Amino acid sequence: MNEKILIVDDEQSIADLVEVYLRNEGFQVYKFYNASAALACTEREELSLAILDVMLPDMDGFTLCRKIRENHLFPIIMLTARVEDIDKITGLTLGADDYITKPFNPLELTARVKTQLRRYIRYNTAAPSVEPARLPVDEISIRGLTISKSSHKCSLNENELNLTPIEFNILWYLCEHKGSVISSEELFAAVWGEAYLDSNNTVMTHIARLREKMKEPPRKPKFVKTVWGVGYTIE
Repeated sequence: MNEKILIVDDEQSIADLVEVYLRNEGFQVYKFYNASAALACTEREELSLAILDVMLPDMDGFTLCRKIRENHLFPIIMLTARVEDIDKITGLTLGADDYITKPFNPLELTARVKTQLRRYIRYNTAAPSVEPARLPVDEISIRGLTISKSSHKCSLNENELNLTPIEFNILWYLCEHKGSVISSEELFAAVWGEAYLDSNNTVMTHIARLREKMKEPPRKPKFVKTVWGVGYTIE
């Protein structure tokens, strides 16, 4: 196993505990107790995933997450003792892929690490067409929005959008099914490859982040529209 995991937590006992569990699973671990050293590590190493504490001595974890996202797309899991919804939404809006509150079960964190890595590998690996006889669509253009599956790039009015793999796959699926209303259940199954739970706000949070990057007004979006009680659509 060659995956490299970054751990950033100023509570040494927690960082050490997470390190032990991840190393036992065969991961390479880079552990730091402050944000500055961790940020420098992201530029030296080709990391596979980062685990960031929110409360750090030199820079809060949300700021660190945003700085990492400027140059890297690997999954980010936030750790925090805060339980307020606003903190969760803030973390996901800045580019985090998952969120877990303290105290936590190290086995659960390890399981989430593996899940995020599976998703990331799947998003960045071209999947074979399920219909070999049909020529697959590689690029879709809708009113100034252009998205290319092969290059994994997206632009709006000739301005490139810096999308994470999850955001890209959400937008691609909606564009591919232009004119159809896609339920949260279908979108979650298609993008995350897992069963959808009624209490899961992951789709809604990522849609909000996608609209923000597209500079879409939340109440009257031009592209990704909400059909209340049904799902999402691009007309």
